[in-house]
Amino acid sequence: MSLYVPILALAILAGAFAVFSLVAGSISGPKRWNRAKLEAYECGIEPTKQTVGIRFPVKYYLTAMLFIVFDIEIIFLYPWAVYFDKLGVFGLVEMVTFIATVLVAYAYVWRRGGLEWD
Repeated sequence: MSLYVPILALAILAGAFAVFSLVAGSISGPKRWNRAKLEAYECGIEPTKQTVGIRFPVKYYLTAMLFIVFDIEIIFLYPWAVYFDKLGVFGLVEMVTFIATVLVAYAYVWRRGGLEWD
Protein backbone atom coordinates (compact mmCIF):
# COMPACT_ATOMS: atom_id res chain seq x y z
CA MET A 1 0.00 0.00 0.00
CA SER A 2 2.88 2.38 0.68
CA LEU A 3 3.82 2.19 -3.02
CA TYR A 4 0.60 3.97 -3.95
CA VAL A 5 1.06 6.91 -1.55
CA PRO A 6 3.17 9.00 -3.99
CA ILE A 7 0.65 8.40 -6.77
CA LEU A 8 -2.21 9.39 -4.49
CA ALA A 9 -0.32 12.49 -3.34
CA LEU A 10 0.34 13.48 -6.97
CA ALA A 11 -3.34 12.98 -7.85
CA ILE A 12 -4.42 15.15 -4.91
CA LEU A 13 -1.88 17.82 -5.87
CA ALA A 14 -3.07 17.79 -9.50
CA GLY A 15 -6.71 18.05 -8.44
CA ALA A 16 -5.95 20.90 -6.04
CA PHE A 17 -4.05 22.75 -8.77
CA ALA A 18 -6.95 22.31 -11.20
CA VAL A 19 -9.50 23.59 -8.69
CA PHE A 20 -7.22 26.49 -7.71
CA SER A 21 -6.70 27.46 -11.36
CA LEU A 22 -10.44 27.46 -12.10
CA VAL A 23 -11.29 29.47 -8.99
CA ALA A 24 -8.46 31.98 -9.51
CA GLY A 25 -9.44 32.45 -13.16
CA SER A 26 -13.08 33.04 -12.38
CA ILE A 27 -12.25 35.51 -9.58
CA SER A 28 -9.55 37.51 -11.35
CA GLY A 29 -10.85 37.31 -14.93
CA PRO A 30 -12.87 40.02 -16.67
CA LYS A 31 -16.64 39.78 -16.42
CA ARG A 32 -17.53 41.58 -19.67
CA TRP A 33 -18.98 39.06 -22.08
CA ASN A 34 -19.88 39.74 -25.69
CA ARG A 35 -20.96 37.66 -28.66
CA ALA A 36 -17.41 37.12 -29.96
CA LYS A 37 -16.19 35.78 -26.61
CA LEU A 38 -19.07 33.32 -26.34
CA GLU A 39 -18.49 31.78 -29.80
CA ALA A 40 -16.50 28.59 -30.23
CA TYR A 41 -12.89 29.16 -31.29
CA GLU A 42 -11.45 27.06 -34.10
CA CYS A 43 -7.93 27.82 -35.22
CA GLY A 44 -7.75 28.86 -38.85
CA ILE A 45 -11.37 28.14 -39.74
CA GLU A 46 -14.27 30.53 -39.36
CA PRO A 47 -16.90 28.70 -37.29
CA THR A 48 -20.02 28.38 -39.40
CA LYS A 49 -23.04 26.19 -39.20
CA GLN A 50 -22.53 23.15 -41.40
CA THR A 51 -25.45 21.79 -43.33
CA VAL A 52 -25.68 18.24 -44.58
CA GLY A 53 -23.77 17.68 -47.81
CA ILE A 54 -21.18 20.44 -47.40
CA ARG A 55 -17.61 19.22 -47.14
CA PHE A 56 -15.67 20.29 -44.08
CA PRO A 57 -12.05 21.37 -44.82
CA VAL A 58 -9.65 19.12 -42.95
CA LYS A 59 -6.34 20.61 -44.15
CA TYR A 60 -5.42 21.98 -40.71
CA TYR A 61 -6.13 18.68 -38.98
CA LEU A 62 -4.11 16.70 -41.53
CA THR A 63 -1.17 19.04 -41.01
CA ALA A 64 -1.41 18.56 -37.25
CA MET A 65 -1.51 14.77 -37.64
CA LEU A 66 1.54 14.87 -39.93
CA PHE A 67 3.39 16.94 -37.35
CA ILE A 68 2.59 14.40 -34.65
CA VAL A 69 3.59 11.41 -36.79
CA PHE A 70 6.95 12.89 -37.75
CA ASP A 71 7.57 14.12 -34.20
CA ILE A 72 7.16 10.61 -32.83
CA GLU A 73 10.36 9.73 -34.67
CA ILE A 74 12.29 11.92 -32.23
CA ILE A 75 10.74 10.07 -29.29
CA PHE A 76 12.17 6.82 -30.63
CA LEU A 77 15.57 8.33 -31.42
CA TYR A 78 16.34 9.45 -27.85
CA PRO A 79 16.40 6.00 -26.20
CA TRP A 80 18.33 4.63 -29.15
CA ALA A 81 20.94 7.36 -28.80
CA VAL A 82 21.30 6.72 -25.06
CA TYR A 83 21.78 2.95 -25.43
CA PHE A 84 23.61 3.05 -28.77
CA ASP A 85 26.73 1.27 -27.46
CA LYS A 86 24.74 -1.50 -25.75
CA LEU A 87 22.47 -2.26 -28.71
CA GLY A 88 25.27 -2.92 -31.18
CA VAL A 89 24.66 -3.75 -34.81
CA PHE A 90 21.13 -5.00 -34.15
CA GLY A 91 20.08 -1.60 -32.80
CA LEU A 92 21.73 0.16 -35.73
CA VAL A 93 19.91 -2.01 -38.28
CA GLU A 94 16.59 -1.55 -36.51
CA MET A 95 16.99 2.23 -36.36
CA VAL A 96 18.03 2.46 -40.01
CA THR A 97 14.93 0.44 -40.90
CA PHE A 98 12.75 2.74 -38.80
CA ILE A 99 14.23 5.92 -40.28
CA ALA A 100 13.88 4.51 -43.81
CA THR A 101 10.20 3.80 -43.15
CA VAL A 102 9.66 7.34 -41.88
CA LEU A 103 11.52 8.81 -44.87
CA VAL A 104 9.35 6.79 -47.28
CA ALA A 105 6.24 8.19 -45.55
CA TYR A 106 7.74 11.70 -45.71
CA ALA A 107 8.47 11.34 -49.45
CA TYR A 108 4.92 10.08 -50.04
CA VAL A 109 3.38 13.04 -48.23
CA TRP A 110 5.68 15.45 -50.04
CA ARG A 111 4.81 14.04 -53.48
CA ARG A 112 1.08 14.18 -52.70
CA GLY A 113 1.34 17.88 -51.76
CA GLY A 114 0.58 17.43 -48.07
CA LEU A 115 3.26 19.90 -47.01
CA GLU A 116 2.09 22.82 -49.18
CA TRP A 117 0.50 25.78 -47.34
CA ASP A 118 -2.03 26.96 -49.92
